[in-house]
Amino acid sequence: MGSQRRALVLAGVSRSTWQYRQQPRPRQAAPVPQRDRVYPTRISGADRERIEERILAGWANEVSVDHAFATAWDDGVLLASRRTWWRIASELEQSLRPKVPTKRGQRTPRKVSVVTATRPGQAWSWDITDLLSPWRGVVFKAYKITDIYSREIVGYRVEDREADHLAVEMFEQAIAERGAPEVVHADSGAAMRSNELRETLQASRVQLSHNRPYVSNDNPFSEAGFRTMKYRPGYPRVFTDLESARAYLADYVPWYNTKHKHSGIALFSPAQVGDGSWRQVWEARDRALQRYYEQYPGRFAQRPVTPSPANKVGINLPNEKATK
Repeated sequence: MGSQRRALVLAGVSRSTWQYRQQPRPRQAAPVPQRDRVYPTRISGADRERIEERILAGWANEVSVDHAFATAWDDGVLLASRRTWWRIASELEQSLRPKVPTKRGQRTPRKVSVVTATRPGQAWSWDITDLLSPWRGVVFKAYKITDIYSREIVGYRVEDREADHLAVEMFEQAIAERGAPEVVHADSGAAMRSNELRETLQASRVQLSHNRPYVSNDNPFSEAGFRTMKYRPGYPRVFTDLESARAYLADYVPWYNTKHKHSGIALFSPAQVGDGSWRQVWEARDRALQRYYEQYPGRFAQRPVTPSPANKVGINLPNEKATK
């Protein structure tokens, strides 16, 4: 007779299997799937249903998950973290659109434009985007000026073409209503670099700043603003005529300025940051957040801090940590 090890090899049975068969462990109950397990920090089913109701109601009203979360927060209702709201929204089959990659050519780089804003009205950014029509080769043009600090739309218009004098009229009206900024940033399009617009802005002692060629992220505030509009639930995508495009913008701009919960300014509206009223809303949010923390301290690693808009924003700002 050979050894036990040799016998197990000949039988094709491992030693651990042999030992388990000699001394089997008691049978355990069927494991509970992780999604059904109960944790002290997991939100209840009732709270989840309330979150789903608010998200679905927000989508029905053509607003984002951030808007629904911030609106509930403003009402003193904190059911879960912002990330949890997005996770629940994803489970509700919200469609997420991928970013379209852009190509960069091999060209001599231009000097990087740096624009800084520490208060509203200091720096503006503007751009023009296409609004589709049912006809091939026919698009409407949406002009928009954005305050970099507050993200507020301070001027806009919709036309059937891109023209220098139309941009000049838009800026003249915006400056008459809000005063002239220190700097205006734009890309390197023909309308943005026109002599007529440059002379108009320089007459108001406004400095001009432009994108580097073929660099898409040099004008992030205007690009993000148009993306918010075009990815908003309910955006028609195609406008039958110029009047319908103008009507949509006439409704969208007041909503964006006063109702939109902007993720870049701590989920406050651009108008709140523009007039400073965000501070009163921040205090109400902070009280609600601290109550939520005291009720569920186990859901936090430390006491949370209510976000507020940044003191300084801008385009191509240097990395302060790297500079130091």
